[in-house]
Amino acid sequence: MYKDGMTYVHQKNSDGLTIMDKTLKREINLARNIQSQLLNGKTPVFDGGEVSGSSVPARLIGGDYYDFYPLVNGKIRIVIGDVMGKGIPAAMLMILTRGAFRSAAETTKSPADTLTSMNQALYADLRTLKSFVTLLCADWDPETSTLTYANAGHNLPLYIKGKEQVVQELPKIKGIMVGGLPNQVYNNHSIQLHDKDTVFFYTDGIIEAQNHNKEQYKLERLVQTLMENKQKCVGDIEKCVMESIEKFTEGAPQRDDITMVLLKISDQKAEITSLNSPLMK
Repeated sequence: MYKDGMTYVHQKNSDGLTIMDKTLKREINLARNIQSQLLNGKTPVFDGGEVSGSSVPARLIGGDYYDFYPLVNGKIRIVIGDVMGKGIPAAMLMILTRGAFRSAAETTKSPADTLTSMNQALYADLRTLKSFVTLLCADWDPETSTLTYANAGHNLPLYIKGKEQVVQELPKIKGIMVGGLPNQVYNNHSIQLHDKDTVFFYTDGIIEAQNHNKEQYKLERLVQTLMENKQKCVGDIEKCVMESIEKFTEGAPQRDDITMVLLKISDQKAEITSLNSPLMK
């Protein structure tokens, strides 16, 4: 009897999975590994502070994105973003977003210019797919202790003052999400950071995490957690935030991707030349 390729797709093996099931599972796991490697790339090492990032997808693969891009003038360009949607479609758009960021970071002078360039590059594709991306892009200058940032519809980072009992949002700066409107021009805002200050970038999967009673984690719990652990290193703060979320949700299914980036300042100054960029580890 003649059998074509589709006939074999529906045959089950000993573990009850069809050939198509196993192929799809294998390819999803491969996509997850690729995304994990891209999200967990090299982290810049520099005098004057430390950075760290982590992401936990709600499904096998997700649509959140963060990245670090060392500039030749010694600055670190940081980006965090959230693609509309979840799962494989969002992950595909996340890869598209990453490519646009890397290309823009190479050729633009500021976070605002980077977002403007990204919107120009991605707008047509995002409109075709009826999607958008929220992004927060920032440049950290270890030499001047200045953080310059631009916003495209994303949550404002939290500013944890190391020598005061204060956690607050960075000053507001407006900007529409990437893919929202064509020909958008974004603006920069700068703040001066000081010894032991920390900036916490995050996606809304953190504050919107729910327990079994459908209660949300909310910004207030995040602020309290950051306040209680602000003296720790960036890696330990990340762990404390995740432990706080897990304690609150009590095993309830994760509804959205959870992503965070931390920048913590030390009083050690960098010696930077125009040809010196941060190391990567």
